[in-house]
Amino acid sequence: MKKLFLIIAFFLQFIYLQAQDLSPRKIALLPVLSNGIDYASAKTAESILRMELTKQKFIDIITERRTLDAMNNEDCFDEECAKTIGSKIDADEVLLCKLNALGEKIIVQYLLVETSTGENLLAEQTSALNLDDLEPVMKRVAISVSRKSVFDANSEVGNIVGNESVESLRKASRYNFGVGFGYLFPIEGYDSDDKSFTINAYFDYEIKDYAVGLMAGARDGFAINLYGAYLFSKTDASPYLGTSLGLHWVDHSGYYNDYYYDEFGNYYSNYEEKSGDGIEIGFNGGVRLLHTYNVQLFINFEYIMTFNDYNDKAFIFTIGIL
Repeated sequence: MKKLFLIIAFFLQFIYLQAQDLSPRKIALLPVLSNGIDYASAKTAESILRMELTKQKFIDIITERRTLDAMNNEDCFDEECAKTIGSKIDADEVLLCKLNALGEKIIVQYLLVETSTGENLLAEQTSALNLDDLEPVMKRVAISVSRKSVFDANSEVGNIVGNESVESLRKASRYNFGVGFGYLFPIEGYDSDDKSFTINAYFDYEIKDYAVGLMAGARDGFAINLYGAYLFSKTDASPYLGTSLGLHWVDHSGYYNDYYYDEFGNYYSNYEEKSGDGIEIGFNGGVRLLHTYNVQLFINFEYIMTFNDYNDKAFIFTIGIL
């Protein structure tokens, strides 16, 4: 019986701790301070940050009115005053943010303070190239606060900041051109050949979570197809699954497919010219690396079926660059 009570007590404690981890963190966002930045721009940046924080899971943002009432018109950018303000409004954590002009750049500093201890949970600094670049910066700050992780660890397609790319919001262009090379491994058909070298050219276009494009390649003959793939992640390592449809002219030679002996023992054979070209369907998967950069690497696995007279089927492995 005693063991049963101990097990129940342990189970209840486990559930309590899990509930604690899943319960929303009450965060107070203090007014964003600015040095050399106009008031309207600073307030817009603060509004974006507050909105992005509300989108994060397990975060409960304390209202701006309650926060301002607790501050009593005083500025705050240190742990001591953050602890005091957080205690007044029953906040678990307090977020402080400051914008500093440095030439054309804007230095963004933010602190996340635990109210109960006054401990600094997160202290980060980044930069925006200009005022327009503050929008993706604030989005990244919100993710950083939500995950309690450093700013640079939260790079995703759609929130890339200007100091990471000349083109704000994204390191990679939406249009890609690339080349891949590898081997074709016959499964059926292909004149029972062994593996053969293959090289492909890609004309690629990304639309949100999808990549579509045109592939032209030398793969035991010549192939051209249209393809589409679903990208499972917006981070630097993005797995994908997709399919393709096109034409494949497989390099075949006609062969004697029928032979017989007559009643006198004479040997006869029929030479039939078969067609090696046909519609090709493919299923592929792999991973795109450095997905948020101008140059991407990819590893691709593909199974192809060509509907021709030889019923060609093969597995293709390629690596490449976009």
